[in-house]
Amino acid sequence: MEWQPRDRGRENHYGSKSLRGTEVAALFYSLIETARLRGDDPVRYLLRAALAAIETPGTVTLPASSD
Repeated sequence: MEWQPRDRGRENHYGSKSLRGTEVAALFYSLIETARLRGDDPVRYLLRAALAAIETPGTVTLPASSD
């Protein structure tokens, strides 16, 4: 049986020590999977988004589209 990303995340974060930690993990899983689905490298996307947020707080950086 193949594991879906949500199943893997649930298994990895079952022991999260706080609700906030679980929410942060879910957020990052969502961002990474969205970047992958859109054909963007997740590491480069997260780096671009973090640098843009540092340079201009409140900036929203979306994953590139493969279209």
